[in-house]
Formats: sequence, C-alpha cells, structure tokens
Amino acid sequence: MSSDLAKKEKTEKTKSILRWAALFLGELRDGLTMINMQSAFLIVAKEYHETQVGVLFFVFGMSQFLFQTPAGYLYDYTENKVLWLSMAGIATTTMTVITAMFATQDNFLFMVFIKFIQGGITSFIPPGLNSITQGIVGSVGMTEQVAVNEMMNHLGTAIIVGVGSIIAYSLYPNIGVLFIVSPIACLGFLYFLNQIKSEDIDHDAARGLVAEVSEAPANATGSPVEPSYAFGDAATTHNADGSAKATSPLQLLQDPILLLFIVICFLFHLSNGTVLPLVMQTLAIGNGRNGILLSGMCITIAQLVMVASAKVCGTYSAQYGRKGLFLVGLGIVPIRCAILAGLLTIKGDADAGFFLQTLILSTQVLDGVGAGLFGTMYILVTSDISGGTGRFGLTLGMTTAAMSIGGTVSGYLGQFLAEEYGYLSAYVILMIMSLVPTLVYLLFMPETLPEKQKIEPGQGGEPEPKSDYMEMV
Repeated sequence: MSSDLAKKEKTEKTKSILRWAALFLGELRDGLTMINMQSAFLIVAKEYHETQVGVLFFVFGMSQFLFQTPAGYLYDYTENKVLWLSMAGIATTTMTVITAMFATQDNFLFMVFIKFIQGGITSFIPPGLNSITQGIVGSVGMTEQVAVNEMMNHLGTAIIVGVGSIIAYSLYPNIGVLFIVSPIACLGFLYFLNQIKSEDIDHDAARGLVAEVSEAPANATGSPVEPSYAFGDAATTHNADGSAKATSPLQLLQDPILLLFIVICFLFHLSNGTVLPLVMQTLAIGNGRNGILLSGMCITIAQLVMVASAKVCGTYSAQYGRKGLFLVGLGIVPIRCAILAGLLTIKGDADAGFFLQTLILSTQVLDGVGAGLFGTMYILVTSDISGGTGRFGLTLGMTTAAMSIGGTVSGYLGQFLAEEYGYLSAYVILMIMSLVPTLVYLLFMPETLPEKQKIEPGQGGEPEPKSDYMEMV
C-alpha cells in the first residue's frame, strides 16, 4: 500500500512539473504562433509583400511536413525524450531571434532557409511533449492530462504574446524587440522540463503499447525499449518472451480510420491555417502601432478562449465521446469566415473605424473555440486510434504532418488570394473550403473513445484501463 501511495505521489509531482513546462512551452509548441507574429512583423516593419510571407509559411510548413513523421518515429524509439525536446526548444528559439534581428528585403532567401530549418525543428515538439505525457500518465490518463497541458500551453502563449505586443506597441516602430519574450520563455521551459527524469517515463506506455504505466518503467531495468523495424506486415504481435510487439508502420497505414482522420486533419488546416494571419494583417496594415497591438491581441484573445476550450475537452470528452466536441471545433471555422466576410463587406473600401476593428477582433473568440477544441481533441483521437499499436509517436507524427502540409498550403493560398483578389474573396473561399472536413467527419468518422475508457456523466475518477486494442465502431 505504501509503495502505491509513493508511486501516486511521484506521478502527481511529475504531472505538476509537466504542466509548468507546458506553460512556458507556450508559443514554442508548434512554432506557428510566433510565425504568425513574424508575418505581421515582416509586413509592417520590413515591408514584405503578402506573397513573400506566404512563401515563408509554405517553406516552414513543408519542412514540418517532411520531418514530422520521422520525429514521431524517433520518440517511439528513444529513451532520451527530454533531451530531444529540450534541444528542439533551444533551436527554434534561436531561429526566431535570428529572424527578428536579421530579416530584410535583401536577404529574403536567407529567411527562406531559416524558416526551413525552423520548421524541421518544431516538428520535434508536439510528439515529444505528448509522448512524455503518455509515458507519465498512460493512455487512460491522457484525456485529463492533455487537457491540462493544452490549457497551460494556451495560457502561456497568451501571456507571452500579450507581453510581446505591449513591448512592440511601446517601442514602435522598433517592434522586432517583442521577440525577446521567446528566449525568456524558453529558459522557463528548459528549467521545468529537465526536472523530469527518464526513469519517470514508462516508454512502453509512451508508445501506446500498454494502457497504464508500470511499477518500474522499462528503462529502469536497463533493457532498451525499441520498436520493431519491420516496415511490412509483421508475422507476430508478440515478442519471444510474450511481451507485446509494436505494430509495423505498414500495418498502421492499413487502418482506414487512421487514414480518414489524416485526411480530415489536412482539410481542416487547409481552410483554417491562414485565417488568423489574414485577420492579423487586416488589422495591422495601415494602422501603425495600433495595428501591431491589435495583431497581438488577435492571438492573446484566441489563446485565452482556448484555455476554456481545453478544459471543456478534459471534462466532457471522456463522458460524451470525442465526436461531438470535434464537430463543434470543425464547424466553427465556416461560421467565423462568414462573419469576417460580412464585416469586410460592411467596411468596403473605407478604413475600418474603432468599432469595426473591435468586431473583427472579436471573431478571435470563435478561433479560440474552434482551434482550441481541435488542438486538444486531435491528440486524444490520435491516442485512441493508436492504442495497443506501440506507435503513438509515429501516429501523432502522421496526423500532425497532415496538419502541417494543410497549414502550409493554406498559408500560401490565403496570402495569394488576399493579394490577387482581396481579403473579402479570400474569406468567402475559405468558408466554402472549411465545410468539407466538417461534413466528412460528420458522415464517415466513427466515435473513437473506447467503451472501457468512458466515464458516466457526473461520475468522477479515472476510467478503467483498456486491455485490448481500441474498440471502434
């Protein structure tokens, strides 16, 4: 009994450290927040054209796409998860600072190279954080802990961007100094993350091979935890000693539910990825120091709402399932784009007054709901789908890669539409595009939460762990 109590206390302490690391991780998590701030910075302060910014988004996202799946596979293999995540945090912060210090019209190709490097680096962050999380709490504890991580991520981003925006407003036009918040946040992230030791992580649970963390994590025995390197159909599902064996990558790709979900992730980000930068640019262009402050508020407002959205996911997705909340997240995007198109129709060719600017800014509440629900639920759905395969990192790498390539194409497409046809037409086209993933998910995607992990409404506590591969419809 005393050993169980000590184990529980140790796990709770590690979870507490993890949530503080997630807070400081904030905008470093996928690199997109500061990329969005950089887009406004480059257009307002460095006189970049929208198409140039679109090219930077495209290169950044393509690099993420190329490295995301290998990064997930690495985290399934390595026991040095904390080290890899730490290095990724340091490196992406360095790339952000380089952009702020050296970006000019004369070195555009150098900036393209920097964004390619940064995209590859940031691809190691989402699977790293979530593999560590699952290795600490097991798949049965992911609903609660992922929600906490996402809440802290969004709160940290809101604080970081809010402080940076105030700095930029105060020192305008020298707004590049706002990016000083990135290295400060990185130091806090490294401090807390490196308090988590390798022995605190059950690497079998981290890979999704088992549902619960064991008394003695696999690495504590001195035995390396290695996934199968068989890329084809594996002949057995167990090793010679009877322990579970990881599914081969090709077996994983034969799962139709996984393939459908990858398509949905791609389509969502194809339509949604460029909306935030377009809103930021709508408010920033021609509005001087007020514009850059409004751009920062776009992110801050959305991130604060995302805190509440993540909380809702943690509270209700284990009771009522994943599908309903995910559909709300998907369905918010066309509504948001329709409202933005309507506001720009009212604005016409005139400059937006304070009231209209406020209304445009208020649409970020919808972004906080939609992207907040999606950002939490896609991790949980991926965990559901990968349960028992031993390939959680790889599966998360594939779904995140789909998001990256969708956001990449979206970023370039959005900037092209805005420059060639105007912001109003861009919002209308994005609204139509965003209906597709909503309908596909509604009509074809089953509920993914296993019955054994469901909690009855009003019932507290953790669900019973699942012992078999996920029970899908």
